[in-house]
Amino acid sequence: MNQNERINDELLVIQAQEGSLEALGQLIERWQDRLWRLAWRLTDDEQAAWDVIQEAWIVVSRRIARLEDPAAFPAWAYQITCNKSRDWIRRRQRSRRADEAYAERWEEAARARADRQYADLREALADLPGHDRAILSLRYEDGFSTAEIAEILRIPPGTVKSRLHYARQGLRRFLEEKDDE
Repeated sequence: MNQNERINDELLVIQAQEGSLEALGQLIERWQDRLWRLAWRLTDDEQAAWDVIQEAWIVVSRRIARLEDPAAFPAWAYQITCNKSRDWIRRRQRSRRADEAYAERWEEAARARADRQYADLREALADLPGHDRAILSLRYEDGFSTAEIAEILRIPPGTVKSRLHYARQGLRRFLEEKDDE
């Protein structure tokens, strides 16, 4: 930055300190890209950099009247941008930690539900008559079709379908009663 630009910035700062919105707008126009690049480098996120810059300009506009040395504006604006970038990074980290903790709790709860359901299913299966357990096992654990089960058990396919239906109903009733407990 050359000497004329520095002097122009100092004059704009003084005018902004006196309440000139036009001067503040010119400062924003002159420094926006440089401060955005800094925010982008710090956050490594283009959209976040825009959010950071918006927050930084709000701080600048509110506190510019308190800036004692107008020549210090560039360093001061960069410092505010760095602070706002750090704030954004901390918020993102907190959000990630909260998301991870929530996901972990959700997974633990899902595992507990699955374990409970598995235990309930094992208990329900244990309560079924042996031929119902066998037919369900052949169908769902071993993956045999109705025709194959009929051949294995030497019973008509209609009987296989009927037994599967009643066995599933028995499981469903048992599991619904467990849920009501």
